[in-house]
Amino acid sequence: MPRNIDMTALRSFVAVAEVGGVTKASGYLNLTQSAVSMQLKRLEEQLGIQLMDRSARTIALTTAGEQLLGYARRMLALNDEVFGRLTHQAFEGEIILGVPADIVYPAIPQVLQRFNADYPRMKVQLVSSNTRKLMAQFARGECDVILTTEDSCGAGGETLTVLPLVWIGAPGGSAWKTRPLRLGFETGNIFRQGVEAALDGANIPWEMAVDSEYNRAVEASVSADLAVHVVIGGTESPYLERINHGGALPELNSQQINLYQADLAKEKVANDLVALLRQAYRAL
Repeated sequence: MPRNIDMTALRSFVAVAEVGGVTKASGYLNLTQSAVSMQLKRLEEQLGIQLMDRSARTIALTTAGEQLLGYARRMLALNDEVFGRLTHQAFEGEIILGVPADIVYPAIPQVLQRFNADYPRMKVQLVSSNTRKLMAQFARGECDVILTTEDSCGAGGETLTVLPLVWIGAPGGSAWKTRPLRLGFETGNIFRQGVEAALDGANIPWEMAVDSEYNRAVEASVSADLAVHVVIGGTESPYLERINHGGALPELNSQQINLYQADLAKEKVANDLVALLRQAYRAL
């Protein structure tokens, strides 16, 4: 009598094997750890063999598990190809995209609009935070794709573009002329320490006039000419403008906008979203 392998359990098995543990795999699969563990146990019982060596602190594949992994990858790839080819127009699912709050505009609205036109039944959950938090979420398997702003690119990342940091303030404002220079930054902003160091190096006194968890609060204070701020060139809010300081403020370093894509999120739909992100940010 023919027997069928549980494809859901097989997908969990591959996820655990590829990321090295149940905890991270559960984040990628959007399942609880107990659900993933139960699926692995069910697969072992169905095949009558032990697939995972659980004697050490980290999960490793047994010889039988290593043998199954190759078959499992091919079976899942074929399964996904069938769905991709025959149900493309009705593709449903969710991609979790993490983007630092200060580089959401102007690119992300355009990307989401185009992606929605191609995949109207796909949901993109946009997570907006700072780079440090997004990197931590990505490491835990809580995001499929993230963008970051960094001085360099980490392992597995891809640099989309390199852009200068620029001083911004209220249109026609004069806050940039005051001393001590009044700064406005979000708590945890990755540019903050570098800006402070540049001001110290130029012997320009400064004070943190606005220190908020929220980007909008900083933007409102800067647009009221109560402080100045620093952003990546090309991502300025329409309510603010670059400061033409004529050398009165120090020049700042450039920043990389990097992209990281989870190994378990490299199917065609996610790859198409990544392609749109590349195109949008390289055009800034």
